[in-house]
Amino acid sequence: MLDKVHTPHKEFVDKCVLVTGAGRGIGKRLALGFARLGARIALVGRSKAEIDLAHIEIEQVGGNALRIRADVRDPEQLSVAVDRTRVAFGRVPDILICAAGVTGPLHSFSQSSLKAWTEAIHINLMGVVHSCRAVLPGMIEKRHGKIIVLACESDNSPNEGFTAYATSKTATVRFVECLAAEVIHQNIQINCFDPGFSYTNMTDEIIQAQGELDPKLVSEAMETRRTGGVSPEVQMEHAAFLASEESNHITGKLIHVTDNWKKMRNATLRAEALTLRRVHK
Repeated sequence: MLDKVHTPHKEFVDKCVLVTGAGRGIGKRLALGFARLGARIALVGRSKAEIDLAHIEIEQVGGNALRIRADVRDPEQLSVAVDRTRVAFGRVPDILICAAGVTGPLHSFSQSSLKAWTEAIHINLMGVVHSCRAVLPGMIEKRHGKIIVLACESDNSPNEGFTAYATSKTATVRFVECLAAEVIHQNIQINCFDPGFSYTNMTDEIIQAQGELDPKLVSEAMETRRTGGVSPEVQMEHAAFLASEESNHITGKLIHVTDNWKKMRNATLRAEALTLRRVHK
């Protein structure tokens, strides 16, 4: 599976993929995955050290990447990132992956720092808004674009201690659903992707906050740290599908890593399928 997913694919060769939160975690994994498929990658992140390392790893697999320090909370910085990408690669991003995110305070709402709580909203929700605003003019002009927004299990029951994270991520899913309806006639598809439990910095943050959280959730985090969780190959298969022409009929959806993307290739989805309204099932 690794060879199949991580070899150059004619559909992605020389395509431009802009990834926010590209310095670590799943953002970095997807950046590296699309680089292996032949895409040119704009690595966007706040940490110079992290995006420098991601850049080195992409170069080591023969990929082409551009490093851009930017904070998704600042819309001007995102606009500059898109302009720099256009100048460096000769085109605006064909694909946007919104992977920048934070857990926020892992305490009860009443005990959480309001500053930290609000920061999570700014990064997880407004960061996606700013990123979409930056890339959409170019996508609309050429009447083509793919946007993938990393989400969580927003259609599942809530967990205590995650008010900031869950609120921001669920609001993001609803934003994606609404935006998808607005840009569908410009041949732009935007979907949310829940990559499942994978070992990242967030995993360690959950384990460190074990005194505040549901023991079952902490146990799952410990198991994820032990096993690594969902493999990068499986996540990349889903992301590549959502970024490909095969998914042109899918937009405004919340796709889980456990969903069978192969069955979606030729499926006619109901308007309400795979959305936040799953919660009513």
